[in-house]
Amino acid sequence: MERYGVPGMAVGIVANGRTYVFDYGVASKATGKPIAADTLFEIGSVSKTFTATLASYAQITGRLSLTGMASAYLPPLRGSSFDHVSLLNLGTHTSGGLPLQVPSEVTNDAQLTAYLQSWKPAYAPGTYRTYGNPGIGLLGVIAAASMHENFAALMEGRLFPRLGMKDTYIDVPRARMASYAQGYTSNDAPVTMTPGVLWPETYGVRTTARDLLRFVEANMSMLAIDATLQRAIIATHVGYYQIGPMTQDLIWEQYPYPIGLEPLLAGNSAKMLFESNPATRLAPALRPQGAALIDKTGSTNGFSTYVAFVPAKRLGIVTLANKSYPIDARVRAAYEILTKLAPGQSG
Repeated sequence: MERYGVPGMAVGIVANGRTYVFDYGVASKATGKPIAADTLFEIGSVSKTFTATLASYAQITGRLSLTGMASAYLPPLRGSSFDHVSLLNLGTHTSGGLPLQVPSEVTNDAQLTAYLQSWKPAYAPGTYRTYGNPGIGLLGVIAAASMHENFAALMEGRLFPRLGMKDTYIDVPRARMASYAQGYTSNDAPVTMTPGVLWPETYGVRTTARDLLRFVEANMSMLAIDATLQRAIIATHVGYYQIGPMTQDLIWEQYPYPIGLEPLLAGNSAKMLFESNPATRLAPALRPQGAALIDKTGSTNGFSTYVAFVPAKRLGIVTLANKSYPIDARVRAAYEILTKLAPGQSG
């Protein structure tokens, strides 16, 4: 916090069958209001893991198949490149080179459809991983449509409540706005997330450290939840592609455990985030592994999040901050904490 001038952080830990949340600093430099148990943070792309969970649930309940082509579920895309892009490609960033962000000139659903109809892949689907929002956003739209309901309504009306996440939102209620932390850019300018096309599916979740930690517990089968939902959560840990040191699951990213710091940093590097990287399809797919470190970073212009957990150890961490600061710093801090909590387990 001192090095990067981070005003406030919440850190959640799962260890030895117990959960802990530690709050530091302030939610707003203007008011001096401290970070507290009910402080809401933007979690950026960690939101994608909830979208993946919804898609997995839709598959398990027979509403869709990840092997199906995107255009089969979205008729306006029939005859486009999406005739050859599977739902699995959408959820693993292997569609063929979709951009990092929805283009700025695309400001509504009609423009998005027109953009997708004309989009041409740079690579054959399934051969390169290009991280971005449009693919998983489209998967979220398809998953919600398969369940005949609005995406945000499904999240807030079904998924979050079934996980016992009582303080997690797409649309923050007016009564909770006072607990919404002020975000700050890397240059300390105050900022709040600006909704855009596909924002609920890709970066729209706001939550507390305790609620996000509960999601980590669910990912390690530590909660008493609906059995079908539990199956869907664990199914998001199936490994489909190998990209360097990292195995790409359904949005989640995983590494063999124990693991050293360097491969973890490589898997979370700028090269992985901003460049297209060759992807090798795992055949058969890698079944969910207990001895794995599974992680995901999330960022908005004013918030930084990191989640990592080891199912076999029932060990996990979430870090939420109300400032944009480097991913490698998040990974290093979390790795040091997890290593100290599991002595002798580093790579």
